[in-house]
Amino acid sequence: MRRFRLPFRSAARGLRVRLVVAFLLAAAFGALLTAGLTFHRARAAILDRAEETAVADLRTQLDSLAPDLTLPPTAEDLRGLTRQIDQAGGARAWHASASYRGGEPVTASPGTPPVPDELRRAVEDSGRAVHQRTEHDGRPWLALGMPVAYTDDSGDTGTDAGTGTDADAHADTDTSADAGSLSGLIVYAAFPLDDDRADIDALVTAAEAGAVPALALALVPALFAARSVLRPVRRLRHGAERIAAGELDTRLDAPGRDELADLTRSFNTMAETLDRDAAELRRLEAGARRFAADVAHELRTPLAAMAAVTEVLDEDAASGVLPADTEDAVRLISEEVRALARTVEDLMEVSRFDAKAAPVHREDVDLRTLVTKTLQLRGWAHDGRVRADLPEPAPVRVDPRRIDVVLGNLVANALHHGRPPVTVAVRVRGDRVRVTVTDRGPGIPDEALPYVFDRFYKADAARPRSGGSGLGLAIAQENAALNDGTLTAANHPDGGAVFTLTLPSAASSPGTT
Repeated sequence: MRRFRLPFRSAARGLRVRLVVAFLLAAAFGALLTAGLTFHRARAAILDRAEETAVADLRTQLDSLAPDLTLPPTAEDLRGLTRQIDQAGGARAWHASASYRGGEPVTASPGTPPVPDELRRAVEDSGRAVHQRTEHDGRPWLALGMPVAYTDDSGDTGTDAGTGTDADAHADTDTSADAGSLSGLIVYAAFPLDDDRADIDALVTAAEAGAVPALALALVPALFAARSVLRPVRRLRHGAERIAAGELDTRLDAPGRDELADLTRSFNTMAETLDRDAAELRRLEAGARRFAADVAHELRTPLAAMAAVTEVLDEDAASGVLPADTEDAVRLISEEVRALARTVEDLMEVSRFDAKAAPVHREDVDLRTLVTKTLQLRGWAHDGRVRADLPEPAPVRVDPRRIDVVLGNLVANALHHGRPPVTVAVRVRGDRVRVTVTDRGPGIPDEALPYVFDRFYKADAARPRSGGSGLGLAIAQENAALNDGTLTAANHPDGGAVFTLTLPSAASSPGTT
């Protein structure tokens, strides 16, 4: 079944697309990595700034308000302190609460988020200011906890000098040298980080907006890089195609000193080696063909003389004038001389095939007529060993002499290597005419099937010894090709070999030979 590739699938799998995609992926990864690191640093800076500013503001307010607070404070005192802190927060929208000596935080605002337990424990355990980022009602908040300390012997109070920057509510490790002892009062404050989240979202939006232009800009160097890589690859492909087409003198320019230039120089070296080896093979092949043709030509004259002598000796042997031993020797020599003459003729025919000098004289004939004449000329028509199956006219336009050679070789091969009866059948199938020659022998060994049409090939290990030259089937295949036909070999399911000659049907009515 023939397969077709869709163009877009081939393009999608092309090296250019893969290079561009790889370049863009690398650029996208670099851009994302840079944007991620930048975002992380910017986000940390924004949050750190908000935390430091909030801690400083809360300390300032407590330094102003805490000295007026009477210790130990009542719940109303704590509520008043938190109310003052909320009012002093202004735009920051403080939500303050306060506790004294581990008591529950008291707040003046009903919307104040609950103080995280982790934050309370961290402040109570460390005695320093601590802050923590939390979520409340789906919004980010910053919660602060700051203990109040005595600042002098008179009982005045003040905030500790420590600040916390850990988002997980760990106590700040910094201490103040002039901080007094803790009073037990802890003030908590929380405010939403909506403005800071808006700044962070703006960073994300800016990063997303800059990603598309970055990728678009990366496409230009990607295409340029792909072009610079693919141009020598394309030249190599064209060069390989030209060499595959037989242009072994193909050479490519190899500018530069990169790997592709080295590959191009290696290609040129390979092409030069192939060109040199091919020229040497052509020279040797031409010499071998010329040698075979010359030998065959030189043998024709002495063989003709030997054939004439053997004919005279055959007559003497048939008349009984020769002794019995001499008569047997004469017959043996006569058979070998005839076999040698046939081999020489086959070699001459093969040399004409190789030289493209085999003449073809086409005629319109009925293939049934050719089959009948071939069997009659060789005495196979009436001896019962060969059967003809010719049910319908089979018009073809071929060289009758060459088709006769094909049929004669096929039938002789079936009789020598198979077992009779041999069937020669002619069938018309559309615009093709098929001739099958089937024997009843053991068939062709599977390992010999690919080589039965090779010159001088004999499957003697599986078949009786033959006196042939091993050129008959090769010559038959060449003659079939000269007539625009094909010749194939196979084994019949019921046993025996099957040779099939396929020829184009003639457009005109069959003539006579």
